[in-house]
Amino acid sequence: MLSAGGLRAHLLAARLAGVVGTSRERSLRSYRLFAARDPRVLIGLDPEGAWGLPEVVALMAEKCGVSADPEYVSGHDVIDPELTLTALDAFADRLAAVAQRRAPVLLGTGHPHRLLGFYAALADALSAAGCAVLTPAHGRSVDITTRFGLRTYNLDYVRGVALVREAGAPSTGRETGAHTHSPLPVRTALAAAAEVGGPLPELVIGDHGWACGAGQLGFEVIGPADTNDPALFVGEAEGSVSVAVPVDDGVRSDYYLPLTRYVLNRACLSQ
Repeated sequence: MLSAGGLRAHLLAARLAGVVGTSRERSLRSYRLFAARDPRVLIGLDPEGAWGLPEVVALMAEKCGVSADPEYVSGHDVIDPELTLTALDAFADRLAAVAQRRAPVLLGTGHPHRLLGFYAALADALSAAGCAVLTPAHGRSVDITTRFGLRTYNLDYVRGVALVREAGAPSTGRETGAHTHSPLPVRTALAAAAEVGGPLPELVIGDHGWACGAGQLGFEVIGPADTNDPALFVGEAEGSVSVAVPVDDGVRSDYYLPLTRYVLNRACLSQ
């Protein structure tokens, strides 16, 4: 079993925490857009509070460990690994609780190239524990506005994890899905589940729009978030997100394996 100290060392070595790849400039741009209520950064959240730029920066310093100094405007961002470990413990506790109830769950990602393996391992463990891993709206089309204009995607599931693929895109057999921050896929999935009378998930596990879109609709949500993802941390502060784990979401996919082992061990879900 990986100890907290061992995981802390891995977080720093893999740059999942500590000095991370996300730049301060990119994070500050996201904070400004969030304060301006830009839907590209709200990703499905409708904040209750005012959340101006100073408030967003202060919250991200508290939740992630980024600098609270408004004069620090360039360089790499920092995530406090102790905050990551604390959040992973809370994340594992929510997994354990839903597994004990054998309750239905929904998993989805807008970062399939990086995080699919992380979620798939959780889906496997929860299924083995007796939870129904839901796959509503499989194959349904979703129109998402991107920087390239309106694009049509299809909702797909890989090992129980929802993602979207661009409709009509040629396959090379290697694609895991498209990168998106949109809340529309999770809204589509949840609406489809409701249309047929359920079951509805008692826990949604995901990132970006999958987390915020479901949390805004009142579902319990847990998931990872980078320093340029203020919406999940605002949602956590306001109660629409149960657990937001501060972690770099853009490193190599195999670097997340120790996190998977850690949370499954803590949740008593190791296979």
